[in-house]
Amino acid sequence: MSADTTGTLTTADGRRVRWFDTGGAAGAPVLVWHHGTPQTGAVIAPVAAAASARGLRVVSCARPGYPGSDPLPGRTVADAAADVVAVLDELDVQEVITAGASGGGPHALALAAVAPDRVRAAVVLAGIAPYSASPDWFTGMADPSGLGAALGGRDARLTHAETAEFDPDSFTSRDYEALNGDWGPLGADAGAGSADGPDGEVDDDVAYVTPWGVDLAAVRCPALLVQGGADRVVPPGHAALQLARLHRGELWLRPREGHVSVLTGLGIALDWALSR
Repeated sequence: MSADTTGTLTTADGRRVRWFDTGGAAGAPVLVWHHGTPQTGAVIAPVAAAASARGLRVVSCARPGYPGSDPLPGRTVADAAADVVAVLDELDVQEVITAGASGGGPHALALAAVAPDRVRAAVVLAGIAPYSASPDWFTGMADPSGLGAALGGRDARLTHAETAEFDPDSFTSRDYEALNGDWGPLGADAGAGSADGPDGEVDDDVAYVTPWGVDLAAVRCPALLVQGGADRVVPPGHAALQLARLHRGELWLRPREGHVSVLTGLGIALDWALSR
C-alpha cells in the first residue's frame, strides 16, 4: 500500500467508508482517484508515482462493499460519489482533479457531476459508459457475463459470482506486459479487493447497468477520455457513448492498447488535467 495515511469516515447513515491519502506539501493540488472493479481503493504504486511526479496529493476511497467500507446494497454510482464528497469535507479539500480507470471511470465523472464547483478537470481511462439497454453496449467484451448477470439484479449477480472465473482472453499481450511491469501492483490489489467476498464487485456491476443517479450532461468541467482501441473488457464504443454526452469532453484513442496497457498514459493524462 502506497498511501501515507488511511482512515475511516462514518456517514450520516452509520456506514464506514475507508479512505486513503498520500499527503503532500501544503496547498498541493489534489487528485481524487477512483479505483476499478474489484480493487481495495488503496493508492497503488504506479498511480502514486505518476501523481507525485507532478506534485499531486492523492485521495482515494474504497467504495461500499470493498475492504474497510460497509456494503450498501442497491447503491448507485452517485451514492458512491456522495461518499467521496463526505471524505473531502472531512479532509477539508475544496478543489480536485477527479480521475478513474475502468469501473472507476463512472465514479470519476459522477463526482464531477455532483460536485461541479469542486472539480477542475476529469480523466477517465477505459471507463464504462451508462447502460443503454442495447445489445451493442456489450459488443467487443471478451466476457460480458458478469454485467449481463447484473441486469437480473443483485441476487442474480451474486449467483454468478459463485462460479465466475477470469477469462484470460480479456487481456491483450500488451496488457500482460503492463501487468508484468510497472502495473503489476494493479493485479495484486484486484485480488485483495475481493478477498472479503464479492459484495463490492457485485454492487459495482449492478450500479453500472442501472441508472447512475447522475447525468453526464451535468459534468461542467473539461473531461478527457483515454481509451484503448484493443480493449476487450471495456471496448472503444463506451468512450464514444460518453463523449456524445459530455459537453466539454475530449477523446484520446490509443489504438494498440488494451484495458490495462492504456493506463501507461496516466501521466500524460494528468498533465492534460493540470493544464486546464
